[in-house]
Amino acid sequence: MANDLQLFVAHINSPIGKIEIVSNNKSIIAIMFIDTENNSYKSLSPTEYRTSEIDKCIQQLNEYFEGKRKIFDVSIELIGTDFQKKVWQKLTDIEFGNTKTYSQQSIALGDIKSIRAVASANGKNKLSIVIPCHRVVGKDGSLTGYAGDLWRKKWLLEHEQKFSTKIQEGKLF
Repeated sequence: MANDLQLFVAHINSPIGKIEIVSNNKSIIAIMFIDTENNSYKSLSPTEYRTSEIDKCIQQLNEYFEGKRKIFDVSIELIGTDFQKKVWQKLTDIEFGNTKTYSQQSIALGDIKSIRAVASANGKNKLSIVIPCHRVVGKDGSLTGYAGDLWRKKWLLEHEQKFSTKIQEGKLF
């Protein structure tokens, strides 16, 4: 029942702004920059409380920002349509320090014509950084579409390139 839904929230400061982490009783359901308009959990009045999963998420985000973590293993719950979940799951295939274009993502999902729907689903991702929608760029490598603001997308990509173990072949953008 919707009335039984209990949410917990914690806030952390990061190099790119304040981040809100929201969990239910077992999984992280949102990691959002709270100075943007994409925070839909304010109206649900989550309890400020640090669950073990939130603590694990905070630790892993801090390790990410320190350049020590490239893969997240926190328990997450994707909340969206089946198509959105499919898009978000496919985003996790893009390795740290790499990018894909929206058209490459559409092809990977089986339909080049779904490019707009893929871009729309990326924009609705509530699990910033952990589900790396920031790794999707325009066809020409340009930075386009990021709910957390393009300057953050640029910072995240440069951060990952800096700590990537792959051979650097020029600038990302």
